[in-house]
Amino acid sequence: MGFQAIGVAAPDPSEHLGTYRRWVDSGRHGAMDYLARPESIARRADPGAAAARGGSDRFEVRSLIVVAHPYGGADPEGVPDDPAVGVVARYARGRDYHNVLRKRLERLLRDLDDEARRTGAATSVRGSVYVDAGPVLERELAQRAGLGWFGRNTMLIDPARGSYFLLGVVAVDLALPRSEPFEADRCGSCSACLPACPTGALEGRDPNGAPILDARRCISYWTIETDGPIPLEIREAMGNRVFGCDICQEVCPWNRFADSDGDPAYAARGPGMPPHGVEPLPGEVGVAHPGTGAATLVELLETALDPVRWGAFSRGSPIRRAGRAGFARNVCVAMGNWLRGLDEHPEAALALLNRALSVDDPVVREHAEWALLQASADTSGHAPADLG
Repeated sequence: MGFQAIGVAAPDPSEHLGTYRRWVDSGRHGAMDYLARPESIARRADPGAAAARGGSDRFEVRSLIVVAHPYGGADPEGVPDDPAVGVVARYARGRDYHNVLRKRLERLLRDLDDEARRTGAATSVRGSVYVDAGPVLERELAQRAGLGWFGRNTMLIDPARGSYFLLGVVAVDLALPRSEPFEADRCGSCSACLPACPTGALEGRDPNGAPILDARRCISYWTIETDGPIPLEIREAMGNRVFGCDICQEVCPWNRFADSDGDPAYAARGPGMPPHGVEPLPGEVGVAHPGTGAATLVELLETALDPVRWGAFSRGSPIRRAGRAGFARNVCVAMGNWLRGLDEHPEAALALLNRALSVDDPVVREHAEWALLQASADTSGHAPADLG
C-alpha cells in the first residue's frame, strides 16, 4: 500500500498528557480552540476510548496500528531560493493526504478483516481509521509503535527515513503483537532546527524532554490555520512561503535519508494539472493555473483572485484549507517581501496588488496595501515606519 513503516501500539493512556495540558494552558495553541476543549483533552488522554467512539458502533480497542506514508523531500528548481516563486510545503503539493491515507487505511482494515476470517483468528475485525482528525495523539502512538522519536523540531523522526512522512492510525478490536517502542533520542547535541526557525517558534525541550513549539509564532499556523491578519513581525519572516513551512525539517541532518520522491499522490503538480487521481469539474477542464511545483507569486495571486482558477487549482488539494482569501493574503505577504528587495518592480505584480485593494475581503485588502508599502520602502530594505 506504499507505507514506509508500520507498527502496533497498545491503547494505553497517554504518557504526555501533562505536557499537553501545560502547552494548552500557556496559550501556545493559539486560536486552535478545538485543541483545548475539555472533552477533546480527555479523549486524547485515553486513545483506546477515543478511537472506539470514532467508529459507526462502539467496540473494544485492543490494538492501535500506526503507519508512516512518505511525501518526499525534493524541491523543484528555484524553490525556495527564488523570492519571486511561492513555496508550498512539501506535503501539500499534490493530493489532500486526508483522502489518500484514509482510503489506504480503510483498505488495510478490510484486508485485516478478510485475513482474520480466513485464518480463523476472528469472526470479524471492527475498527476506526484516523488521519490527522479526531483527538488522537498520533506522534506519541507512533513512538510507542517503534516508528521514531520526537525531534527538537517536534516532528517524529525515523532514523532510516527522516521525517518527511504522514501518520495514520487504525484502531481495531483484534489483539496484535506489540512493536518495541522507540526509546532513544537521537537528536543528541544537534539543535540546528532551533536557530533555523525564522520566527523563533521552536523553544527546545521542557524539563521532561518534550519539544515545545509556540504555534503563535509558527509560519504553518499563520498560513494555514488562521483567516485574520498576520502579525507584522511574522510577515517578513515568512519570506516566500505561501502555504506551510518545512524549514525545521530542511535543516535536520536525518532528512538526508528521506525518500526524495515519496508517494506519487503527493507529487508537485505542473501548470493546469489537478492533484494525482483528482478529476476536475466540467467547468474546470482547461482552466489555467500555475500548479504547485515552482509557481511564481504573480501566477499564484492571479489564481487566488479568480474564483474559477482557484477552484481548479485547489480542488482535491490541502491548499483549499486556507481558503481563497487566506491564500491570497499569504501570497500578498510573500509578494511584499519579494518587492522590498527590488530596485525595479514588475508591473504585473503591482497591478495585481492594486487589484487586490478592491476585493471584498478586508484582510486581503490590508495585506495587499502592506505589500505595496514594501515596494515603496527605501533601498536599504527598511519598510516605512508607519505601515497604516
